[in-house]
Amino acid sequence: MPRMKDSEQPRGPDLTGSRSGSLTGRSVKGVFLACALLSIVTTLAIVATLLVDAAQFFGEVPALEFLTGTRWSPTIRPYEFGVLPLVSGTLTVTVGAAAVALPVGVATAVYLSEYADERVRSVVKPALEVLAGVPTVVYGYFALVYITPFLSGFFPGISTFNALSASVVVGIMIIPMVSSISEDAMSAVPRSLREAGYGLGATKLDVSTTVVIPAALSGIIASFILAISRAIGETMAVTIAAGKFPRMVNPLRPGEALLDPVETMTAAMVEIGVSDVTGNSVAYRSLFAIGLTLFVITFAMNLLSQWVKARYREVYE
Repeated sequence: MPRMKDSEQPRGPDLTGSRSGSLTGRSVKGVFLACALLSIVTTLAIVATLLVDAAQFFGEVPALEFLTGTRWSPTIRPYEFGVLPLVSGTLTVTVGAAAVALPVGVATAVYLSEYADERVRSVVKPALEVLAGVPTVVYGYFALVYITPFLSGFFPGISTFNALSASVVVGIMIIPMVSSISEDAMSAVPRSLREAGYGLGATKLDVSTTVVIPAALSGIIASFILAISRAIGETMAVTIAAGKFPRMVNPLRPGEALLDPVETMTAAMVEIGVSDVTGNSVAYRSLFAIGLTLFVITFAMNLLSQWVKARYREVYE
């Protein structure tokens, strides 16, 4: 039998490349794991800071007094630490923003999902996403300089700082979140459901409102909850547009509720943070009590969003 040349000898598998690839894969996995752990540690550190300083605050101000008090005056005598005026101001702006963003966002999502062709969609959707990238301080000055003067033509008694302008601008700010998430949920609805509706003689509007929206309802509701959470936590826009006047808002008097200044929880935190109160004072620690209250509210809203998505999610084959 002729002897095979060295170049023709069968060779075993070359493990050099596979070892290098395995090492690279482990390195990338380690980097990703470190990033995930860093985010978790950062979140836990923030929560721990809120809990520690808020506990010191509640050691001097009873929690019941903080949660049920109707006056907020942390830096002016007589000192009062009732958070309800801040909560009512926050809810006023949030409800007004939801009234603006939810119908507009859903209508935009229906248009992008059911009516717009691909060319229009490729332009409109990125344009909406740009709104989410505008700094919130810009929104605040936009409300102060343009929206409030425009509204004064309809409501002559409107204050320079008011809840209505803040509601409108925050509503504009959260429209991209509602429209984007809702449009993704609608696009996930199978084409067969639409075709079944058309086969029964339904119009495009009928299919959109009676087939697509109900089928995507879990995603749409989740977008509502996330957008409302975003509105509750908004800071600079409401600080500039709504003012810094903590008061109990009376929903039975909408004119006074919307046309006069209010103070939200985030605006109160900004006011305390930039004031000249000392770091060991009760007023300074009240900042963390407000932050903890805001954290609990937004965390509960996010849990509700996840529950709605898991409970009412439609699975199609």
